[in-house]
Amino acid sequence: MTSPGTNHDCCAHHSHHHELVIEGLTVCYRNLVAIEEVSLATSCGNRVGLIGPNGAGKSTLLKAVAGLLPRTAGTIAWRGSAVRKWSREFSYLPQREEVDWSFPITVRGLVEMGRYPHLGLMRRFTAADAEAVEKALATLGIEDLAGRQIRELSGGQQQRAFLARAVSQEAHVLLLDEPFTGLDRSAAASLASLIGALAEEGRLIIASHHDLESAPRLFNQVLLLNRTQRAFGPTGEVLTAQAIDSAFAA
Repeated sequence: MTSPGTNHDCCAHHSHHHELVIEGLTVCYRNLVAIEEVSLATSCGNRVGLIGPNGAGKSTLLKAVAGLLPRTAGTIAWRGSAVRKWSREFSYLPQREEVDWSFPITVRGLVEMGRYPHLGLMRRFTAADAEAVEKALATLGIEDLAGRQIRELSGGQQQRAFLARAVSQEAHVLLLDEPFTGLDRSAAASLASLIGALAEEGRLIIASHHDLESAPRLFNQVLLLNRTQRAFGPTGEVLTAQAIDSAFAA
């Protein structure tokens, strides 16, 4: 992987002034409240962990921020402007079990999908698009996998391919749904290093996560969630025994 800050022109524009502000976010499925009154403010360079029990609404929150689920109430602002539904500066990476790995697409084809929001009316790739794809493959260290079908990859390689798609999209905010699930120790360590490097470049990483032991190593901020927001802030201040018990006991 290339060193942080060298692979991607947009990273020069990432800064802590690129702030994501969520206020009163509520999402309902019919009559069921999935998440209610979630509010937080964070910025590029941070790694935010979403921690809570199964069914707490972590995936719902990520999908709502990504624009994949409608909001019942609340606002989302990015860089001072309201996000009405979707922003091409956001990239969502689903849980691995939600992906149809039998779909016939190569790694390069997947990474090229990251350029679709940038294509003009003719929907034709330009030299700049091709360059962004090549840089993304190089950044994630998967140039040698470009011609492989995604179903042929290991779990860690599959996650790298999806992250490369986000990098080619020039996304500032990466929304990752349980990215470490199903990875062996070596692949998880490699992914953790990669996510850290992407954050150091100036991206904002928000990821749902279920392992309390590894959370302090992975995230510098944590949102404790159990349908409603229980706590948000620096990891060391939020992940106290009392707060964890409160969030997981409810």
